[in-house]
Amino acid sequence: MSDVLVQPPLFTAADFRRRAQNQRGAALADAVHDHGDHLLNPGIVQHVEGLALKDAAVLIPVVDDEDGAKIILTQRTTGLRKHSGQIAFPGGAIDPEDGGPETAALREAEEEIGLDRRFVEPVGRLPDYFAASGFRITPVLAVVQRGFDLTLNPTEVEHAFEVPLSFLMDPANHSQGSREWQGAIRHFYVMPYRDWHIWGITAGILRTLYERLYR
Repeated sequence: MSDVLVQPPLFTAADFRRRAQNQRGAALADAVHDHGDHLLNPGIVQHVEGLALKDAAVLIPVVDDEDGAKIILTQRTTGLRKHSGQIAFPGGAIDPEDGGPETAALREAEEEIGLDRRFVEPVGRLPDYFAASGFRITPVLAVVQRGFDLTLNPTEVEHAFEVPLSFLMDPANHSQGSREWQGAIRHFYVMPYRDWHIWGITAGILRTLYERLYR
């Protein structure tokens, strides 16, 4: 009896690493408007670009599992001044002593959810995301090895959970929504998963990840 050829999971951390390090399309600096929900809101992007923006970074932590890679997401506490209660990546402002987005993203992940940077391998970046809240956000792509324990900072994070990369990178799970913001209609992606309502900046960055790595 011949051996049965078993296909590996489609969305693996190793494949994600390869795609992150060999991105297609325009260079990051040239792709500011050409991805994610920025395509849906060109007027808002132009408005935000004219503001005095603060630099920030988020970590997109892709966990290496045999049954398929997963992305760690958080739900922010309801008491925060901005984006309270929303689904988010670990991240925050880039401090002068950080020296760059990678260090800032790793530091914020340690502070917010206790993700030890010894388990985290940065493998690339996505184009900057211009947020209407006044931030220029650099998404840092990373592969995370199992063995970590999360400890949530209760002043910032209510929950941390994992979503299969295969779900988030399936365009069938990307719907669109809209709402009024400062007198104009803003359009955004929505990616509901179980009890979690993923939308706004987080969904826009995930859509960018799909467009640059998997489309």
